[in-house]
Amino acid sequence: MKNKKGHPKINYSKARKAYLRKLKKDKLLVLFCQIALFLLFLGLWQLLADFGVIDPFFFSSPSRIVSTIIDLGKGGNLWIHIWTSLYETIIGFLIATILGVLIAILLWWSEKLRRIMEPYLIILNSLPKIALGPMIIFWVGSGTGATIVMCVLICIVITTISMLNAFISCDNDKILLMKSMHASKLQILFKLILPNALGDFVSVLKINVGMSWVGTIMGEYLSSKAGLGYLINYGSQILKLDIVMASITLLCILAAGMYFLVSPLEKRFKK
Repeated sequence: MKNKKGHPKINYSKARKAYLRKLKKDKLLVLFCQIALFLLFLGLWQLLADFGVIDPFFFSSPSRIVSTIIDLGKGGNLWIHIWTSLYETIIGFLIATILGVLIAILLWWSEKLRRIMEPYLIILNSLPKIALGPMIIFWVGSGTGATIVMCVLICIVITTISMLNAFISCDNDKILLMKSMHASKLQILFKLILPNALGDFVSVLKINVGMSWVGTIMGEYLSSKAGLGYLINYGSQILKLDIVMASITLLCILAAGMYFLVSPLEKRFKK
């Protein structure tokens, strides 16, 4: 017997079917509660603003945010700001992730180099990256380049440390077994270390999604003439908090979109 997709049909026991139904119901219940909680929050926010419990000038409201987004969209510049931030974030995310993994592999490969560089990684990780802002502008100029560099600086150290910890936490007995079979270090890396670290790599991707947006907004705060960070800064300067809240809303939507693109990998590579 085959199902509609042509795959062999599996006959589950009644207990298994009941368990699968329960899992599906629980998943739908969680999703329903998440949506309901979000709508409740928006509704309560709107009511408090409408009845004057909170001042819409300082706290805005969902209706004012939607109206501001529509007005910005009609002006035509909104899409430029969205694309600028998205482009900078994706480029910074990719560069930081790739370089971070390569540096982690290099440090795993050479224990002596790892011992030399470890204190510097800890120091760099604790350094407030915003303090390097003026230097970044001098090095690469203002605009997109400075924002991408800021994004990379925020993500790369975390990526390196996280992946290095994943590499060195691999079961030593498995490494010894491969060495006893005369496996080269390169074979150990590709056959054992990297596959073992896939789950940690997905976790790093999820962390970098958030951190890359932090880096982008910080970079756009420092020196930028476009982007959501620029809009937030501009709105606060002219006391138009509706622009600030609208930009933050769009930022949350874009960050959530990137997160949901990465999140499915967790199930696939889960240990």
